[in-house]
Amino acid sequence: MTGSSSAPAAPPRVEGAAVDKGLKSGALGLASSIVLGVSSTAPAYALAATLGFVVIAVGVKAPAIMLLAFVPMWLIAVAYSELNKREPDCGTTFTWAARAFGPRTGWMGGWGIIAADVIVMANLAQVAGSYGYRLVGLDSLAESTLWTTVAGVGWIALMTWICYRGIEPTARVQNVLLAVEVVVLVAFATYALVKVYAGTAPAGALTPSLSWLWPSGLSWASLTEAVLLAIFIYWGWDSAVAVNEETADPTRSPGRAAIISTVLLVGIYTVVSIATVAFAGVGTEGIGLGNEANAEDVFNALGTTVFGDDVFGRVFEALLIVSVLTSSAACTQTTILPTARGSLSMAAYGALPRSFARIHPRYLTPTVSTVWMGAVSIAFYVGLTLVSENVLVDSITATGMLIAFYYGLTGFACAWEFRRSLHGPRDVLMRFLLPLLGGLFMLAVFVLACVEYADPEYGETVFHGVGGVFVIGVGALLLGVLLMVVYARVAPAFFRGRTMLRGTDDLLDSVTGTDPRA
Repeated sequence: MTGSSSAPAAPPRVEGAAVDKGLKSGALGLASSIVLGVSSTAPAYALAATLGFVVIAVGVKAPAIMLLAFVPMWLIAVAYSELNKREPDCGTTFTWAARAFGPRTGWMGGWGIIAADVIVMANLAQVAGSYGYRLVGLDSLAESTLWTTVAGVGWIALMTWICYRGIEPTARVQNVLLAVEVVVLVAFATYALVKVYAGTAPAGALTPSLSWLWPSGLSWASLTEAVLLAIFIYWGWDSAVAVNEETADPTRSPGRAAIISTVLLVGIYTVVSIATVAFAGVGTEGIGLGNEANAEDVFNALGTTVFGDDVFGRVFEALLIVSVLTSSAACTQTTILPTARGSLSMAAYGALPRSFARIHPRYLTPTVSTVWMGAVSIAFYVGLTLVSENVLVDSITATGMLIAFYYGLTGFACAWEFRRSLHGPRDVLMRFLLPLLGGLFMLAVFVLACVEYADPEYGETVFHGVGGVFVIGVGALLLGVLLMVVYARVAPAFFRGRTMLRGTDDLLDSVTGTDPRA
Protein backbone atom coordinates (compact mmCIF):
# COMPACT_ATOMS: atom_id res chain seq x y z
CA MET A 1 0.00 0.00 0.00
CA THR A 2 2.90 2.34 0.71
CA GLY A 3 3.99 2.23 -2.91
CA SER A 4 0.49 2.43 -4.35
CA SER A 5 -0.32 5.37 -6.60
CA SER A 6 -3.60 5.72 -4.74
CA ALA A 7 -1.87 6.43 -1.42
CA PRO A 8 -3.18 9.51 0.38
CA ALA A 9 -1.44 12.86 0.06
CA ALA A 10 -0.72 12.90 3.78
CA PRO A 11 -0.95 10.43 6.67
CA PRO A 12 -4.44 9.04 7.20
CA ARG A 13 -6.46 10.78 9.85
CA VAL A 14 -7.50 9.43 13.20
CA GLU A 15 -10.65 11.43 13.96
CA GLY A 16 -10.15 13.74 16.95
CA ALA A 17 -6.51 12.81 17.44
CA ALA A 18 -3.05 13.56 16.05
CA VAL A 19 0.13 11.55 15.79
CA ASP A 20 1.75 11.55 19.23
CA LYS A 21 5.07 13.33 18.78
CA GLY A 22 6.22 13.12 22.38
CA LEU A 23 5.17 16.59 23.54
CA LYS A 24 3.89 17.04 27.10
CA SER A 25 0.16 16.47 26.92
CA GLY A 26 -2.23 18.23 29.30
CA ALA A 27 0.30 20.91 30.29
CA LEU A 28 -1.97 23.85 29.43
CA GLY A 29 -5.57 24.68 30.26
CA LEU A 30 -8.01 26.95 28.46
CA ALA A 31 -6.88 30.06 30.36
CA SER A 32 -3.20 29.48 29.56
CA SER A 33 -4.07 28.93 25.89
CA ILE A 34 -5.98 32.23 25.80
CA VAL A 35 -3.01 34.00 27.39
CA LEU A 36 -0.71 32.57 24.71
CA GLY A 37 -3.13 33.58 21.98
CA VAL A 38 -3.46 37.19 23.16
CA SER A 39 0.18 37.71 24.11
CA SER A 40 1.33 36.34 20.75
CA THR A 41 -0.23 39.35 19.05
CA ALA A 42 1.74 41.71 21.33
CA PRO A 43 -1.10 44.24 21.75
CA ALA A 44 0.98 47.05 23.27
CA TYR A 45 3.79 46.69 20.75
CA ALA A 46 1.38 46.30 17.82
CA LEU A 47 -0.59 49.42 18.76
CA ALA A 48 2.53 51.46 19.48
CA ALA A 49 4.08 50.60 16.12
CA THR A 50 1.00 50.60 13.88
CA LEU A 51 -1.83 52.79 15.21
CA GLY A 52 -0.15 56.00 14.08
CA PHE A 53 0.12 54.78 10.49
CA VAL A 54 -3.52 53.67 10.52
CA VAL A 55 -4.57 57.14 11.68
CA ILE A 56 -2.46 58.80 8.98
CA ALA A 57 -4.34 56.67 6.43
CA VAL A 58 -7.92 57.02 7.73
CA GLY A 59 -7.95 59.68 10.46
CA VAL A 60 -10.64 59.30 13.12
CA LYS A 61 -11.92 56.14 11.43
CA ALA A 62 -9.06 54.12 12.96
CA PRO A 63 -11.41 52.40 15.47
CA ALA A 64 -13.64 51.35 12.54
CA ILE A 65 -10.62 49.73 10.89
CA MET A 66 -9.97 47.76 14.08
CA LEU A 67 -13.52 46.42 13.93
CA LEU A 68 -13.34 45.73 10.19
CA ALA A 69 -10.06 43.81 10.42
CA PHE A 70 -11.51 41.72 13.25
CA VAL A 71 -14.09 40.15 10.92
CA PRO A 72 -11.70 38.08 8.75
CA MET A 73 -9.62 37.19 11.81
CA TRP A 74 -12.70 35.79 13.53
CA LEU A 75 -13.66 33.89 10.38
CA ILE A 76 -10.22 32.28 10.17
CA ALA A 77 -10.28 31.55 13.91
CA VAL A 78 -13.50 29.61 13.29
CA ALA A 79 -11.70 27.62 10.57
CA TYR A 80 -8.83 26.84 12.98
CA SER A 81 -11.31 25.75 15.64
CA GLU A 82 -13.22 23.40 13.34
CA LEU A 83 -10.12 21.83 11.81
CA ASN A 84 -8.60 21.42 15.27
CA LYS A 85 -11.64 19.44 16.39
CA ARG A 86 -10.98 16.94 13.65
CA GLU A 87 -7.22 16.81 14.03
CA PRO A 88 -5.44 18.67 16.86
CA ASP A 89 -2.01 18.56 15.22
CA CYS A 90 0.65 21.12 16.14
CA GLY A 91 1.46 21.51 12.45
CA THR A 92 -1.88 23.37 12.01
CA THR A 93 -1.91 24.90 8.50
CA PHE A 94 0.77 22.51 7.24
CA THR A 95 -1.08 19.38 8.32
CA TRP A 96 -4.57 20.55 7.42
CA ALA A 97 -3.62 21.93 3.99
CA ALA A 98 -1.73 18.71 3.21
CA ARG A 99 -4.86 16.72 4.07
CA ALA A 100 -7.08 18.94 1.93
CA PHE A 101 -4.94 19.85 -1.07
CA GLY A 102 -1.88 17.61 -1.08
CA PRO A 103 1.67 17.59 0.28
CA ARG A 104 3.09 20.49 -1.74
CA THR A 105 0.33 22.88 -0.74
CA GLY A 106 0.72 21.75 2.87
CA TRP A 107 4.46 22.29 2.73
CA MET A 108 3.98 25.84 1.48
CA GLY A 109 1.48 26.49 4.27
CA GLY A 110 4.06 25.39 6.81
CA TRP A 111 6.71 27.49 5.11
CA GLY A 112 4.43 30.55 5.24
CA ILE A 113 4.29 30.26 9.04
CA ILE A 114 8.05 29.77 9.37
CA ALA A 115 8.94 32.65 7.05
CA ALA A 116 6.51 35.11 8.67
CA ASP A 117 7.73 34.24 12.15
CA VAL A 118 11.43 34.52 11.30
CA ILE A 119 10.91 37.90 9.63
CA VAL A 120 8.86 39.39 12.45
CA MET A 121 11.39 38.21 15.05
CA ALA A 122 13.84 40.78 13.73
CA ASN A 123 11.52 43.68 14.48
CA LEU A 124 10.42 42.27 17.83
CA ALA A 125 14.04 41.88 18.90
CA GLN A 126 14.86 45.41 17.80
CA VAL A 127 11.95 46.87 19.78
CA ALA A 128 12.77 44.79 22.86
CA GLY A 129 16.40 45.85 22.72
CA SER A 130 15.58 49.54 22.25
CA TYR A 131 12.96 49.66 25.02
CA GLY A 132 15.24 47.75 27.38
CA TYR A 133 17.74 50.60 27.19
CA ARG A 134 15.01 53.26 27.53
CA LEU A 135 13.72 51.58 30.65
CA VAL A 136 17.04 52.16 32.45
CA GLY A 137 17.56 55.63 30.98
CA LEU A 138 20.18 54.70 28.37
CA ASP A 139 18.53 56.59 25.52
CA SER A 140 21.80 56.99 23.61
CA LEU A 141 22.19 53.22 23.41
CA ALA A 142 18.54 52.89 22.35
CA GLU A 143 19.39 55.04 19.32
CA SER A 144 22.48 52.98 18.46
CA THR A 145 21.97 50.29 15.81
CA LEU A 146 24.91 48.29 17.15
CA TRP A 147 23.83 48.19 20.78
CA THR A 148 20.16 47.71 19.95
CA THR A 149 21.15 44.71 17.84
CA VAL A 150 23.28 43.30 20.65
CA ALA A 151 20.37 43.61 23.09
CA GLY A 152 17.93 42.18 20.54
CA VAL A 153 20.09 39.13 19.97
CA GLY A 154 20.21 38.67 23.73
CA TRP A 155 16.41 38.79 23.93
CA ILE A 156 16.03 36.15 21.21
CA ALA A 157 18.57 33.90 22.94
CA LEU A 158 16.82 34.29 26.32
CA MET A 159 13.36 33.53 24.95
CA THR A 160 14.70 30.57 22.98
CA TRP A 161 16.14 29.17 26.20
CA ILE A 162 12.83 29.61 28.05
CA CYS A 163 10.94 27.84 25.24
CA TYR A 164 13.55 25.07 25.28
CA ARG A 165 13.03 24.52 29.01
CA GLY A 166 9.36 23.59 28.66
CA ILE A 167 5.85 24.72 27.84
CA GLU A 168 4.87 25.30 31.49
CA PRO A 169 7.65 27.81 32.31
CA THR A 170 6.75 29.55 29.05
CA ALA A 171 3.10 29.81 30.10
CA ARG A 172 4.03 31.18 33.55
CA VAL A 173 6.22 33.87 32.00
CA GLN A 174 3.42 34.79 29.58
CA ASN A 175 0.91 35.18 32.42
CA VAL A 176 3.08 37.82 34.08
CA LEU A 177 4.02 39.66 30.88
CA LEU A 178 0.44 39.85 29.61
CA ALA A 179 -0.92 40.98 32.98
CA VAL A 180 1.47 43.95 33.02
CA GLU A 181 0.62 44.77 29.42
CA VAL A 182 -3.16 44.76 29.83
CA VAL A 183 -3.13 46.72 33.10
CA VAL A 184 -1.04 49.48 31.52
CA LEU A 185 -3.16 49.64 28.35
CA VAL A 186 -6.32 49.95 30.46
CA ALA A 187 -4.69 52.66 32.56
CA PHE A 188 -3.56 54.52 29.42
CA ALA A 189 -7.06 54.45 27.89
CA THR A 190 -8.67 55.47 31.20
CA TYR A 191 -6.32 58.41 31.81
CA ALA A 192 -6.79 59.61 28.22
CA LEU A 193 -10.59 59.43 28.21
CA VAL A 194 -10.94 61.01 31.66
CA LYS A 195 -8.86 63.98 30.53
CA VAL A 196 -10.85 64.27 27.29
CA TYR A 197 -14.22 64.39 29.06
CA ALA A 198 -12.86 66.59 31.86
CA GLY A 199 -11.63 69.11 29.32
CA THR A 200 -8.01 68.86 30.44
CA ALA A 201 -6.69 67.16 27.32
CA PRO A 202 -4.33 69.24 25.14
CA ALA A 203 -5.47 71.34 22.20
CA GLY A 204 -6.57 69.20 19.29
CA ALA A 205 -8.36 66.63 21.43
CA LEU A 206 -11.65 65.26 20.08
CA THR A 207 -14.84 63.96 21.66
CA PRO A 208 -15.41 60.28 20.72
CA SER A 209 -18.26 59.65 18.30
CA LEU A 210 -20.13 56.55 17.19
CA SER A 211 -19.29 57.55 13.61
CA TRP A 212 -15.71 56.55 14.35
CA LEU A 213 -16.87 52.92 14.41
CA TRP A 214 -18.13 52.88 10.81
CA PRO A 215 -15.71 53.17 7.82
CA SER A 216 -17.88 55.53 5.74
CA GLY A 217 -16.40 58.24 3.57
CA LEU A 218 -13.01 56.56 3.10
CA SER A 219 -11.30 56.24 -0.26
CA TRP A 220 -10.54 52.75 -1.52
CA ALA A 221 -6.79 53.41 -1.36
CA SER A 222 -6.80 54.59 2.25
CA LEU A 223 -9.17 51.81 3.34
CA THR A 224 -6.93 49.18 1.72
CA GLU A 225 -3.77 50.55 3.30
CA ALA A 226 -5.35 50.73 6.77
CA VAL A 227 -6.82 47.21 6.61
CA LEU A 228 -3.45 45.78 5.55
CA LEU A 229 -1.88 47.42 8.59
CA ALA A 230 -4.64 46.21 10.91
CA ILE A 231 -4.33 42.61 9.69
CA PHE A 232 -0.78 42.65 11.01
CA ILE A 233 -1.99 44.01 14.38
CA TYR A 234 -4.25 40.99 14.90
CA TRP A 235 -1.80 38.34 13.74
CA GLY A 236 -0.53 35.80 16.27
CA TRP A 237 -3.59 34.37 18.04
CA ASP A 238 -3.06 31.06 16.18
CA SER A 239 -0.26 30.28 18.64
CA ALA A 240 -3.04 29.06 20.93
CA VAL A 241 -3.78 26.31 18.42
CA ALA A 242 -0.13 25.47 17.70
CA VAL A 243 0.20 24.14 21.27
CA ASN A 244 -2.89 21.92 20.91
CA GLU A 245 -1.01 18.68 21.55
CA GLU A 246 0.12 20.06 24.91
CA THR A 247 -3.34 21.26 25.94
CA ALA A 248 -5.91 19.57 28.13
CA ASP A 249 -8.95 18.68 25.98
CA PRO A 250 -6.93 19.25 22.77
CA THR A 251 -9.88 19.04 20.39
CA ARG A 252 -11.83 21.86 22.07
CA SER A 253 -9.71 24.17 24.23
CA PRO A 254 -7.24 25.42 21.56
CA GLY A 255 -10.00 26.34 19.12
CA ARG A 256 -12.04 28.06 21.82
CA ALA A 257 -8.91 29.92 22.95
CA ALA A 258 -8.29 31.16 19.38
CA ILE A 259 -11.82 32.53 19.02
CA ILE A 260 -11.85 34.07 22.51
CA SER A 261 -8.44 35.65 21.85
CA THR A 262 -9.69 37.46 18.74
CA VAL A 263 -12.72 38.76 20.63
CA LEU A 264 -10.55 40.04 23.49
CA LEU A 265 -8.20 41.68 21.01
CA VAL A 266 -10.93 43.58 19.18
CA GLY A 267 -12.07 44.94 22.54
CA ILE A 268 -8.56 46.05 23.51
CA TYR A 269 -7.76 47.56 20.12
CA THR A 270 -11.06 49.41 19.73
CA VAL A 271 -11.03 50.97 23.20
CA VAL A 272 -7.36 51.99 23.09
CA SER A 273 -7.64 53.40 19.57
CA ILE A 274 -10.71 55.46 20.54
CA ALA A 275 -8.94 56.80 23.63
CA THR A 276 -5.74 57.60 21.73
CA VAL A 277 -7.47 59.33 18.82
CA ALA A 278 -9.68 61.32 21.20
CA PHE A 279 -6.80 62.48 23.39
CA ALA A 280 -4.21 63.29 20.73
CA GLY A 281 -6.47 64.16 17.81
CA VAL A 282 -5.43 63.64 14.21
CA GLY A 283 -3.53 66.88 13.66
CA THR A 284 -0.15 66.97 11.97
CA GLU A 285 1.55 69.07 14.66
CA GLY A 286 2.72 68.29 18.19
CA ILE A 287 1.30 65.07 19.64
CA GLY A 288 -1.33 64.79 16.89
CA LEU A 289 -1.55 61.30 15.46
CA GLY A 290 -1.38 62.75 11.96
CA ASN A 291 2.18 63.85 12.75
CA GLU A 292 4.45 61.36 10.99
CA ALA A 293 7.11 61.90 13.65
CA ASN A 294 4.82 60.13 16.14
CA ALA A 295 3.78 57.24 13.89
CA GLU A 296 6.54 54.79 14.70
CA ASP A 297 5.73 54.79 18.42
CA VAL A 298 2.56 56.58 19.52
CA PHE A 299 2.90 55.55 23.16
CA ASN A 300 6.37 57.02 23.44
CA ALA A 301 5.04 60.25 21.92
CA LEU A 302 1.99 60.47 24.19
CA GLY A 303 3.01 58.79 27.43
CA THR A 304 4.17 61.85 29.36
CA THR A 305 1.23 64.00 28.26
CA VAL A 306 -1.38 61.34 29.06
CA PHE A 307 -0.12 60.36 32.52
CA GLY A 308 1.13 63.75 33.69
CA ASP A 309 3.98 64.67 36.05
CA ASP A 310 2.64 63.47 39.40
CA VAL A 311 3.96 60.36 41.14
CA PHE A 312 1.34 58.03 39.73
CA GLY A 313 1.82 59.53 36.28
CA ARG A 314 5.56 58.92 36.33
CA VAL A 315 5.02 55.36 37.55
CA PHE A 316 2.55 54.61 34.78
CA GLU A 317 4.77 56.29 32.19
CA ALA A 318 7.57 53.94 33.23
CA LEU A 319 5.12 51.05 33.12
CA LEU A 320 4.11 52.08 29.60
CA ILE A 321 7.69 51.57 28.50
CA VAL A 322 7.71 48.28 30.40
CA SER A 323 4.49 47.18 28.69
CA VAL A 324 5.88 47.69 25.17
CA LEU A 325 9.09 45.96 26.24
CA THR A 326 7.25 43.01 27.78
CA SER A 327 4.86 42.91 24.84
CA SER A 328 7.65 42.53 22.29
CA ALA A 329 9.49 40.10 24.57
CA ALA A 330 6.36 38.00 25.09
CA CYS A 331 5.69 37.95 21.37
CA THR A 332 9.29 36.92 20.71
CA GLN A 333 8.73 33.93 22.98
CA THR A 334 5.35 33.00 21.55
CA THR A 335 6.69 33.33 18.00
CA ILE A 336 9.39 30.76 18.69
CA LEU A 337 6.83 28.43 20.26
CA PRO A 338 4.50 27.77 17.28
CA THR A 339 7.29 27.80 14.70
CA ALA A 340 9.22 25.13 16.56
CA ARG A 341 6.10 22.98 16.80
CA GLY A 342 5.23 23.55 13.16
CA SER A 343 8.65 22.36 12.02
CA LEU A 344 8.38 19.47 14.50
CA SER A 345 5.17 18.34 12.81
CA MET A 346 6.65 18.75 9.34
CA ALA A 347 9.60 16.61 10.36
CA ALA A 348 7.37 13.97 11.96
CA TYR A 349 5.62 13.48 8.61
CA GLY A 350 8.84 13.56 6.58
CA ALA A 351 8.45 17.08 5.15
CA LEU A 352 11.65 18.23 6.92
CA PRO A 353 14.72 16.32 8.15
CA ARG A 354 13.81 13.99 11.01
CA SER A 355 16.21 15.72 13.39
CA PHE A 356 13.71 18.60 13.61
CA ALA A 357 11.28 16.26 15.39
CA ARG A 358 13.62 15.44 18.28
CA ILE A 359 12.08 15.86 21.72
CA HIS A 360 13.96 16.63 24.92
CA PRO A 361 13.69 13.59 27.23
CA ARG A 362 13.08 15.73 30.31
CA TYR A 363 11.42 18.95 29.14
CA LEU A 364 9.35 17.27 26.38
CA THR A 365 9.92 20.21 24.03
CA PRO A 366 11.24 20.24 20.45
CA THR A 367 14.99 20.59 20.80
CA VAL A 368 16.43 20.98 17.31
CA SER A 369 13.38 22.91 16.06
CA THR A 370 13.51 25.39 18.95
CA VAL A 371 17.25 26.00 18.71
CA TRP A 372 17.09 26.35 14.93
CA MET A 373 14.27 28.87 15.19
CA GLY A 374 16.30 31.02 17.57
CA ALA A 375 19.51 30.68 15.54
CA VAL A 376 17.91 31.46 12.17
CA SER A 377 16.06 34.44 13.66
CA ILE A 378 19.31 35.84 15.05
CA ALA A 379 21.09 35.32 11.73
CA PHE A 380 18.27 36.99 9.80
CA TYR A 381 18.09 39.93 12.21
CA VAL A 382 21.82 40.56 12.23
CA GLY A 383 22.06 40.06 8.46
CA LEU A 384 19.33 42.57 7.64
CA THR A 385 20.71 45.07 10.14
CA LEU A 386 24.09 44.87 8.42
CA VAL A 387 22.55 45.22 4.97
CA SER A 388 20.17 48.11 5.63
CA GLU A 389 17.76 49.43 8.22
CA ASN A 390 15.38 50.22 5.35
CA VAL A 391 15.32 46.59 4.20
CA LEU A 392 14.56 45.54 7.77
CA VAL A 393 11.60 47.94 7.91
CA ASP A 394 10.22 46.74 4.56
CA SER A 395 10.64 43.09 5.53
CA ILE A 396 8.31 43.63 8.49
CA THR A 397 5.66 45.17 6.24
CA ALA A 398 6.02 42.23 3.84
CA THR A 399 5.03 39.89 6.66
CA GLY A 400 1.41 40.88 6.01
CA MET A 401 1.54 39.05 2.67
CA LEU A 402 2.71 35.85 4.33
CA ILE A 403 0.04 36.15 7.02
CA ALA A 404 -2.71 36.54 4.43
CA PHE A 405 -1.28 33.58 2.50
CA TYR A 406 -1.33 30.98 5.25
CA TYR A 407 -4.43 32.26 7.03
CA GLY A 408 -6.32 32.22 3.74
CA LEU A 409 -5.03 28.75 2.95
CA THR A 410 -6.38 27.53 6.30
CA GLY A 411 -9.82 28.98 5.56
CA PHE A 412 -9.97 27.25 2.18
CA ALA A 413 -8.65 23.99 3.66
CA CYS A 414 -11.48 23.97 6.22
CA ALA A 415 -14.21 24.56 3.63
CA TRP A 416 -12.76 21.92 1.30
CA GLU A 417 -12.13 19.37 4.03
CA PHE A 418 -15.68 19.44 5.35
CA ARG A 419 -17.54 19.99 2.08
CA ARG A 420 -18.82 16.40 1.99
CA SER A 421 -19.60 16.00 5.68
CA LEU A 422 -22.03 18.83 6.44
CA HIS A 423 -24.75 17.40 8.67
CA GLY A 424 -26.89 20.42 9.46
CA PRO A 425 -27.15 24.22 9.40
CA ARG A 426 -24.45 24.56 12.04
CA ASP A 427 -21.94 22.58 9.96
CA VAL A 428 -22.81 24.49 6.78
CA LEU A 429 -22.20 27.80 8.55
CA MET A 430 -19.22 27.03 10.80
CA ARG A 431 -17.37 24.48 8.70
CA PHE A 432 -18.00 25.76 5.19
CA LEU A 433 -19.45 29.26 4.69
CA LEU A 434 -17.57 31.22 7.38
CA PRO A 435 -14.15 29.61 6.67
CA LEU A 436 -14.70 30.09 2.93
CA LEU A 437 -15.52 33.77 3.46
CA GLY A 438 -12.40 34.10 5.63
CA GLY A 439 -10.28 32.49 2.91
CA LEU A 440 -11.72 34.76 0.22
CA PHE A 441 -11.14 37.83 2.38
CA MET A 442 -7.50 36.84 2.93
CA LEU A 443 -7.08 36.14 -0.78
CA ALA A 444 -8.37 39.64 -1.50
CA VAL A 445 -5.98 41.07 1.11
CA PHE A 446 -3.07 39.19 -0.49
CA VAL A 447 -3.90 40.48 -3.98
CA LEU A 448 -4.39 44.04 -2.75
CA ALA A 449 -1.11 43.82 -0.85
CA CYS A 450 0.69 42.71 -4.02
CA VAL A 451 -0.69 45.69 -5.93
CA GLU A 452 -0.05 48.16 -3.11
CA TYR A 453 3.43 46.94 -2.22
CA ALA A 454 4.68 46.64 -5.79
CA ASP A 455 4.39 50.41 -6.14
CA PRO A 456 7.95 51.82 -5.97
CA GLU A 457 6.56 54.74 -3.98
CA TYR A 458 5.55 52.40 -1.16
CA GLY A 459 8.04 51.49 1.55
CA GLU A 460 11.70 52.33 1.98
CA THR A 461 13.38 50.30 -0.77
CA VAL A 462 13.04 49.70 -4.51
CA PHE A 463 14.43 46.78 -6.53
CA HIS A 464 14.59 47.33 -10.31
CA GLY A 465 11.59 49.62 -10.27
CA VAL A 466 9.46 47.38 -8.02
CA GLY A 467 8.61 48.15 -4.40
CA GLY A 468 10.91 46.37 -1.96
CA VAL A 469 8.02 45.23 0.24
CA PHE A 470 6.54 43.27 -2.67
CA VAL A 471 9.91 41.82 -3.62
CA ILE A 472 10.57 40.63 -0.08
CA GLY A 473 7.08 39.15 0.41
CA VAL A 474 6.88 37.33 -2.92
CA GLY A 475 10.57 36.48 -2.70
CA ALA A 476 9.99 34.72 0.64
CA LEU A 477 7.26 32.56 -0.93
CA LEU A 478 9.41 31.79 -3.99
CA LEU A 479 12.26 30.80 -1.68
CA GLY A 480 9.84 28.37 -0.08
CA VAL A 481 9.02 26.87 -3.48
CA LEU A 482 12.74 26.47 -4.21
CA LEU A 483 13.44 24.80 -0.86
CA MET A 484 10.46 22.50 -1.36
CA VAL A 485 11.73 21.39 -4.78
CA VAL A 486 15.21 20.75 -3.39
CA TYR A 487 13.95 18.78 -0.39
CA ALA A 488 11.51 16.81 -2.55
CA ARG A 489 14.53 15.47 -4.45
CA VAL A 490 16.37 14.56 -1.24
CA ALA A 491 13.42 12.99 0.62
CA PRO A 492 10.59 12.33 -1.85
CA ALA A 493 8.39 10.07 0.30
CA PHE A 494 6.23 12.85 1.73
CA PHE A 495 5.81 14.61 -1.60
CA ARG A 496 4.78 11.39 -3.30
CA GLY A 497 2.07 10.81 -0.74
CA ARG A 498 3.87 7.83 0.81
CA THR A 499 4.12 9.02 4.39
CA MET A 500 1.82 6.63 6.22
CA LEU A 501 0.67 6.87 9.81
CA ARG A 502 2.50 4.48 12.07
CA GLY A 503 2.17 3.63 15.71
CA THR A 504 3.38 6.12 18.28
CA ASP A 505 6.43 4.11 19.28
CA ASP A 506 7.48 3.51 15.68
CA LEU A 507 7.16 7.18 14.84
CA LEU A 508 9.16 8.31 17.86
CA ASP A 509 11.83 5.69 17.28
CA SER A 510 12.26 6.73 13.67
CA VAL A 511 12.47 10.40 14.56
CA THR A 512 14.50 10.46 17.76
CA GLY A 513 16.07 7.06 17.99
CA THR A 514 14.38 6.59 21.35
CA ASP A 515 11.03 7.13 22.98
CA PRO A 516 11.48 10.33 25.02
CA ARG A 517 8.84 9.24 27.50
CA ALA A 518 10.73 6.12 28.48
